[in-house]
Amino acid sequence: MAIRGLLWLALLFAVAVVLAVVGRFDMGQVLLVYPPYRVDMSLNLFVVGLVVLFILLYALLRIVRSIWHMPQRVAAYRARARVAKARAALRDAIGNLYAGRFSRAEKAAKDALANGDNKGAAGLIAATAAHRMHEYARRDEWLAQIDGADWQDARLMATADMRADGRDADGALAALKEMQSQGGRRIHAQQITLRAQQQLKNWAEVLKLVKTLEKREAIHPAVAVRLRQLAAENLLRDRRHNADALLELWNSLTPTERHSPRLADLAAELLVALNRPQEARKIVEDALAQNWDARLLRRYPDTAGGDALPLIQKAEAWQKDRPEDADLLFALGRLCLHQQLWGKAQSFLERALKLADNETLKIRSHRALARLHEQLGDAEKASLHYRESALAMNIV
Repeated sequence: MAIRGLLWLALLFAVAVVLAVVGRFDMGQVLLVYPPYRVDMSLNLFVVGLVVLFILLYALLRIVRSIWHMPQRVAAYRARARVAKARAALRDAIGNLYAGRFSRAEKAAKDALANGDNKGAAGLIAATAAHRMHEYARRDEWLAQIDGADWQDARLMATADMRADGRDADGALAALKEMQSQGGRRIHAQQITLRAQQQLKNWAEVLKLVKTLEKREAIHPAVAVRLRQLAAENLLRDRRHNADALLELWNSLTPTERHSPRLADLAAELLVALNRPQEARKIVEDALAQNWDARLLRRYPDTAGGDALPLIQKAEAWQKDRPEDADLLFALGRLCLHQQLWGKAQSFLERALKLADNETLKIRSHRALARLHEQLGDAEKASLHYRESALAMNIV
């Protein structure tokens, strides 16, 4: 604007100079005759008069034009003011939402709707604020108002996320299905699907989704391990009445999952209950080969079936490498009890009791010794060990 003003000023000076120079050579006259009137003037004065008349007419036309367009200009000014106010309201809505002032956020989002371009963004903010206040009906009303084609993916994703957060798993999956039918596939959508499938206890889908998210590095490793174990545990329990189905599932798990002490212990427990001790024994032995764990040692005697000798031989081989392992000694004692090797059973159980470093193992060792003495007909020693097992309980 400054350069433009300087150019106009320079042009005016140039015109003034030209007029001054031309004015020195006033060679003509202008005669205007309109009977009975007669006007005689110099040519210079006539030219100046024409210029002044042109300027006055131009100014008058500009004034008339400004007055004519005044309503449109006022309307445009008001529209700009509304847009500016709506944008400010949208900024306030975002700030209040993340500051935890959900009621203010919803109100500001409502004010932002004065500008139609804000409809999608303001609707999402208002819906999120209503959801945080547990106003689910109002949340759904806000989401339903978002009708712009460019905002449909965002609306469906937000719907799924909020419904999963509100424990409405079916609603979340329905929104995700609609989004996927329109060609939308997102990592975040799979994360929401995982939450919904957890709520519905669809453990096969949970296991599949966890593996997919792991490949895409979209889930924390610790969370993935916990969810894989949770899904596998529930799938195993779902097959607790069918040994073949249980074993089929077990073989479909990854080596890491099959070597998990927690999962191996559960699978062995279920197979023993289904009278499949040999398969249970193999599961425990394979898991122990990778992860030496006390719970697997406690489960091992349960897998003996009718003959505990092979298990005793296996456990004695382990003992050579772990002579001071109290849990292994306890397992050996139970196996010898099962095989009615009373002397060896007593020796292993007493050593386990001596080396036991936790309350649970002490209680179990005393009880096993009590049952041993009952079998031997020594009621006094059996009572003594039952009493010691009771005293070992740390009851608060």
